[in-house]
Amino acid sequence: MRKIAVLVVFLLALGGCDARAPLVEVRAVAAGVPSLAPFFAEDSGLGRDARVRSRPVPSGLQQGDTPGLYGGTEQPKICDVERLKRFLTAPRNDGKARAWATALELRTDQIPGYLDRLTPVLLRHDTLSLNHDYKKGKAVPFRALLQAGIAVLVDEKGLPSVKCSCGNPLRPFEGDTGRISVTFEDGNEKWRGYDRSEVVVVRPASRELERIALVDVEDAERGIQRPVGTTGEADSGFDATERRAVPRLAGTTFGEASRRLTDAGLAVAYGGEGLPPDRARVTATEPGAGAELPFGAYVTVRVTTPPASPASPTPPAGSGPPTSAGPTSTSAGPTSTSAGPTGAGPTSTGATSQEPPSQRPRSSAAPPGSGSGSPATSTPPRSSAPPKVTDSPPAATGTPSKTTSPPPHTTSPPPRTTSPPPHTSGPPPRTTSPPPQASDPPPGTASPPPRTTSVPPESSSGPVTTAPAPSVTL
Repeated sequence: MRKIAVLVVFLLALGGCDARAPLVEVRAVAAGVPSLAPFFAEDSGLGRDARVRSRPVPSGLQQGDTPGLYGGTEQPKICDVERLKRFLTAPRNDGKARAWATALELRTDQIPGYLDRLTPVLLRHDTLSLNHDYKKGKAVPFRALLQAGIAVLVDEKGLPSVKCSCGNPLRPFEGDTGRISVTFEDGNEKWRGYDRSEVVVVRPASRELERIALVDVEDAERGIQRPVGTTGEADSGFDATERRAVPRLAGTTFGEASRRLTDAGLAVAYGGEGLPPDRARVTATEPGAGAELPFGAYVTVRVTTPPASPASPTPPAGSGPPTSAGPTSTSAGPTSTSAGPTGAGPTSTGATSQEPPSQRPRSSAAPPGSGSGSPATSTPPRSSAPPKVTDSPPAATGTPSKTTSPPPHTTSPPPRTTSPPPHTSGPPPRTTSPPPQASDPPPGTASPPPRTTSVPPESSSGPVTTAPAPSVTL
């Protein structure tokens, strides 16, 4: 029995160690291999793939504006956008057009304008994407690994949107890139140079692009500037071997650093999992500022993320607003004046990390339940205390008489059984008859208020906290 118990514990522990998310099934899509369920036939002339060897990258996440992420060629029209537009707007293809537009979250009347904003490029890396087959009148999504060399159309932020050779719509890949299981089938054999650790996922650029910087896949020393929304007829070339200086980035935000590197023709690498937020502060780059690199070379950016502003503590009920404000929210944003080394960037004037506030906000208001001021100095309302039996009128109607000496403490109150307490016998005496005069003796049969054990203070300005005991006129 003991051995069985030990075995069960061991199996549970083993299962717990491997209790991770299941593998994500991904279908390989090789360059030049026809799709089994395309939106349009592969031989319709919509586009053609090229032979491109996938290149290793320092990070699996790439932004759509990364210089050199995509390739091109001197031969224009690797993707015939006008022919695809005619197919999708032809009445005979109305069903396909509706399914195609639905996959990209468009209306059918938006298709022509959408296609006019796309740009044809060639993948230079094995790229994960959400592909779509056309089956039974619907766009059926599946996770795909597109081989380098496949021609695609990318949108204004650099995201692959259409597979050119068959017109299949593409969407960004979602899922854990480290937990994928790639299957090679239906003619898509494992290609030379495939390495699962080097596949990339493209994330949208932080801004809309005006032009895309490509590398000629037939001549790596030649760069191509392609205006967004053109198919190659407006390309301009540049020397991809020209050295470019790394700009000074320490103290700027990650978003600003990415834009500066892109404008300089350099790529961003981040030494961590995922991409940091745009507001993260850059502390250093590798290589450092001033180093000269060729077009598309990667620059590793090191950042520190400022902590979020702590929430102000909730003040006690009735205490009013605090007298000192808590930390402001500007300390965590990209324009904070308390982050980054002095003079290192346009918006940084302090250290690269932020200290927590030295003290919590304090309140100078009154404690809970105290109200907004001191206790009232006048006699409280008659409904807040039992009726008094006294030898003078109330303080609100005149000056009380015989207040120079307190009533004798030796006088015993009448027995409690002679009359019920004032609260049970009806309204207070003062509501039915005028108060007794100073020369008249107090009613002998009046009963004192219940539980009265002390005489109130003899000051006309202090608060009455308890009802007085009966007195005897001397």
